Amino acid sequence: MIYYDFHIHSALSPCGDNDMTPNNIVGMAKVTGLDAVAVTDHNTVGNVRAAMKVGEEYDVTVIPGMEVETEEEVHILTLYPTIEAAEYAAAEVYKKLPDIKNKPEIFGEQRIMDEEDNIIGYEDKLLLSATSLSIESLFDLVKTAGGLFAPAHVDRHSYSILTNLGFMPDNIDIRYIEISKLVEDTGAYMESRPELKKYKILRDSDAHYLPDISPKEACLDFDDIRDLFKG
Repeated sequence: MIYYDFHIHSALSPCGDNDMTPNNIVGMAKVTGLDAVAVTDHNTVGNVRAAMKVGEEYDVTVIPGMEVETEEEVHILTLYPTIEAAEYAAAEVYKKLPDIKNKPEIFGEQRIMDEEDNIIGYEDKLLLSATSLSIESLFDLVKTAGGLFAPAHVDRHSYSILTNLGFMPDNIDIRYIEISKLVEDTGAYMESRPELKKYKILRDSDAHYLPDISPKEACLDFDDIRDLFKG
């Protein structure tokens, strides 16, 4: 069994608290008993390498990830088997972001950090924007990178594939969906949405603050985290 939280924002996301540093995120995961986490900032993987290095020290697996906003304003959780795959996908996503400069006084700073939590730079382009990638185009990109594509927080009323589209597209092979921590009874929610029963479920925190990182609850019946990326 692998206890996890695969949706955590670092201080690189402008909406992420400045305390969401690589060491604080991984340290909190260790304290709460999680085996694996993913740092999934908006449209970037800029702090993932640092978090992975910290994870090696804490014996917590850090999965490379990114929360991408499609042109339909749908949030998609994307996870990758390697940092190289994640950086390949992130470079393509970055090209599809509008050239809008971040305004830290309005949106928040976008801090790039090293494994010692030093600030080594700031991302100037606003990461909160929707990309020009369609859901289908993003699916193809993630598939090419060998990653996992999961529509994020499908239960929510904003940035959700069910809210924005009104349905789950059947022209792409979606295997996982994410349900937010706002759903107290996952079983009851799934009973209310029978069209979702064919999908595997991820249950994540979408943490923007350290106390919001998931406790030791959600788990995968895997012996090896790499099984997450198998068909």
